[in-house]
Amino acid sequence: MSTITALRSKTQDGDAASDNAQVRAQLQLREMILSGELGAGARIAELSLVERLGVSRTPIRAALVRLEQEGLLQALPHGGFAVRTFSEREVAEAIELRGMVEGLSARLAAERGVAPVVLAEAREVLQQIDGLLQRNALSEEDFSAYVQHNQRFHTLLGELSGSELLSREMERAASMPFASPSAFVVLQATSPKARDMLIVAQDQHWQVLQAIEQREGARAEAVMREHSRLAQRNLRDAVRGATPSNMPGVQLIRKRSP
Repeated sequence: MSTITALRSKTQDGDAASDNAQVRAQLQLREMILSGELGAGARIAELSLVERLGVSRTPIRAALVRLEQEGLLQALPHGGFAVRTFSEREVAEAIELRGMVEGLSARLAAERGVAPVVLAEAREVLQQIDGLLQRNALSEEDFSAYVQHNQRFHTLLGELSGSELLSREMERAASMPFASPSAFVVLQATSPKARDMLIVAQDQHWQVLQAIEQREGARAEAVMREHSRLAQRNLRDAVRGATPSNMPGVQLIRKRSP
């Protein structure tokens, strides 16, 4: 191996290690925020995080920037970051935005037509959810599986549109705090009506897929806009009845004034 090749390899290894440290720090910090370990409004001290997470300041700083981009942190005027809080209206608007983008994606998929292989994958995902919902009661493992399948179906909606731009915008909208398709499923797991709510959501999944297959663009868009209203209802239930122990991050949402 030449000296140049060896140096290049060493640099690449160093870059990979730095990236891994940043991702690790980002995941740990996100968990600390959503669990309430770092409280709403708390100022983040880089040096204390270095000690707690066992990584250097460089990946910590990069992780903080990424979490600001995600919306969980806000940059302070004189430097540093603090844990953000969100009004109930902000979260509702984020969910509404996701519904609008998903609705547009569904309409374009219906109007443009979809490759059979992608439709088949979407149908298979929904069949897996059907299998879960046939059970009289859902375990924690069932809810975990539901979250995975639900996330995959919503991701496929972007692929069904055939638009890379819309796929990126859907991913961006779903990355907003509490706006992902399964953001409030954890709360539903503790509700006696959880299975009923998921059955309604699943029926809407099938409806939008049917509308896409039948090339009914307006109907496909309307179903996805209506689908987002379920998330709005779950948001209201979360803010009014959940506790930090059963809804990660709910303590960051400020209730509307009566």
